[in-house]
Amino acid sequence: MTTIDITPQEIQSGKIAPEHLQRAVHALQEDGYVILNDVVERSHAAVLAEKMITDVEFILQRKDVPFNFNRGNIQQDPPPFPPYLFRDVLVNDIVIAITYAILGPGLKNAFYSGNTALPKQGGRQPVHADMGQLWHNLPVATPPYALVVNVLPVDVSPHNGSTEIWPGTHLDTSLAIQGGDIKVPEEKLAERRKVTPGFQYSARAGSVVIRDIRLWHAGMPNHSDTPRPMIAMIHYVSWWSDLQPLIFPKGTESFFEHPLLTTVAKFVDGEVDYLTRNQAFDFMK
Repeated sequence: MTTIDITPQEIQSGKIAPEHLQRAVHALQEDGYVILNDVVERSHAAVLAEKMITDVEFILQRKDVPFNFNRGNIQQDPPPFPPYLFRDVLVNDIVIAITYAILGPGLKNAFYSGNTALPKQGGRQPVHADMGQLWHNLPVATPPYALVVNVLPVDVSPHNGSTEIWPGTHLDTSLAIQGGDIKVPEEKLAERRKVTPGFQYSARAGSVVIRDIRLWHAGMPNHSDTPRPMIAMIHYVSWWSDLQPLIFPKGTESFFEHPLLTTVAKFVDGEVDYLTRNQAFDFMK
């Protein structure tokens, strides 16, 4: 497991140390993920955690709760307006330096959502890849085309449902985006367990996990008494098209300005509905 302790000097300067950048890029290329400690100000993480945990109660009162696979995990957007917008979450210089090094010029973010593991609900998600390889029957995997950026508002561990990740599976060419079903077949999991099985990581609030969007992973049960929120963004290569704009209120444009990353966004008048727009995904009851 590659975990990098980002220093206060790197945060203050907005420049990642060359050796840290090299380690992060190598980890993403080889393992499909990297964990960056202390990238987001802990006070910012705490503000987001408190609001998102409070929002869970409203979401669960919906008739169409946006469960992901089972009742233990819901799709949940963070609030898209001040005082819950932070530049070190939305356009973090350290994170962008890493995703830019892999995906190149024209980098763009077109996702701002997340998922929350509900307490004491039991069950686990099936192992899946958010997206597969670009084509079927590739002899080797292509370079990355999208990286998921997970911001941790709270401390995570296997106890409160940290994500199970399967190192190196972003290079497995058996799953393609044309396949339709993102779940990994059991026979494939059995084969992979002989090489490198999945595991759950531990990381503290304010950390960021970057992973290749093709990496196999699964949401896990939360055995604690408190919901475990996690924020997700997706950084895409320049040529990726058909991206739907994110919706934010007018007046928040400055939160997203960055020389290397373009946020695909639309800024609107009035309130932004962020609690009822998500829908259930592959809900298996």
